[in-house]
Amino acid sequence: MKYIFRYLVLAGLLMGSLNELHAQQPTTIILLRHAEKDTSVAGSTQMQADPPLSKAGEMRAASLPNILKGYDMVDLVYSTNFVRTKATASPMAKKFGKEIQLYDPKDLVPFAKQLSLLIGKTVIVVGHSNTTPALVNLLIGEKTYPALEDNVYNTFWVVTIQDGKVKAKKVVY
Repeated sequence: MKYIFRYLVLAGLLMGSLNELHAQQPTTIILLRHAEKDTSVAGSTQMQADPPLSKAGEMRAASLPNILKGYDMVDLVYSTNFVRTKATASPMAKKFGKEIQLYDPKDLVPFAKQLSLLIGKTVIVVGHSNTTPALVNLLIGEKTYPALEDNVYNTFWVVTIQDGKVKAKKVVY
């Protein structure tokens, strides 16, 4: 009987320690708009609807791993299925050896739920001027951030989820 009691006490302490360790692991979600798109693209309607990055956008995308250098490990990289968002996410995915996962920018509610259920992960999400702030708002449960102006490409958000608490920080770089 003594041994059973000791075993139960030890198991309880171990479970408490594991719960404490688990509770201390924040999820960090970095949400950014795609880099500058090439608005001078002429040609097909498809090219106009899904333009590539401009030269400035390519340079910005290439600089993102350095801008986000404080995050030494990224577990997941998400992008919408557009040329400009995938091209923006690509340097970061390459740096961290990750495949770009696609999400639907027209169906943000289930995507926000999916992100909010992650534990202890660091995630990069590349979206658009309207969907990125909207996704931040869904994650924090408030309508705090309006859509970005069309000419704003130097802003991202860091959303941290830990112990059921969600915080967002807007970063201009």
